[in-house]
Amino acid sequence: MGPGASLALKLVLTPLLVGAASLAGRRWGSEVGGWLVGIPFTTGPIAFFLALNPGARFAADAAVGIMAGVASQAAFCLAYAWVAQKQGWTPSLLAATAAFLLATALLNLVVWPAVVVFIALILVLVVAIRAMPGRGSIVTVQIDYPPWDIPARIVVVTAFVVVLTTAAPLLGPHLAGLLSPFPLVAAALATFAHRIGGVAPALGVLRGLLLGLFAAAGFFFVLAELLPGQGIAIAFAAAILVALALQGISLGLGRRLGLA
Repeated sequence: MGPGASLALKLVLTPLLVGAASLAGRRWGSEVGGWLVGIPFTTGPIAFFLALNPGARFAADAAVGIMAGVASQAAFCLAYAWVAQKQGWTPSLLAATAAFLLATALLNLVVWPAVVVFIALILVLVVAIRAMPGRGSIVTVQIDYPPWDIPARIVVVTAFVVVLTTAAPLLGPHLAGLLSPFPLVAAALATFAHRIGGVAPALGVLRGLLLGLFAAAGFFFVLAELLPGQGIAIAFAAAILVALALQGISLGLGRRLGLA
């Protein structure tokens, strides 16, 4: 695929996915909204475009980095949640961003096999969900989003995808992968919920995101394993099926075990 066609696809596919996730979050509330954006709506397209160019091997290595970056997302959620117990949304977001970047810097020092990363992430996510404050205090709040909210998300996330996929060959697959999972959409959902409804609905977004990240981990594990040998179509089809299965299991099992 040529550069022009690839850019055109980025400008069509990414807005569709982000817009769909945003509308679903408005329809079903903060916790489900966070859970839904755990699906790799941003990082999935990044991996897909990297598979098109520079290629499947590069994208497979980046998938391991993206999968490892799930731990950075968990750090983001925990930092936001705990700072939000005493501070407003701005300090909470700054602390969460700092936690994400610190975790990314540490994870960039090592590269582990995909299966090791996947197993470690399952443990990290369970511990992170358990460590979230205020379990059981989630409330449903009707958020009055401004009309520019979803268009702004689409523009920001699409720009992020275009810039990161363009810079990926310079960054290398591991660092590009680690940077990819910064939770832009979840951060927007959490800060709006926090500003308008208080701490509880913001925690709902973040707890939902953590539950949704099991699906992201499975998605990128499958990509890392299948992309080099099976090609783009088979790898992404299998990854989507695994992610959808884990997405359903994570919410039901998480609630049954008291993780949410």
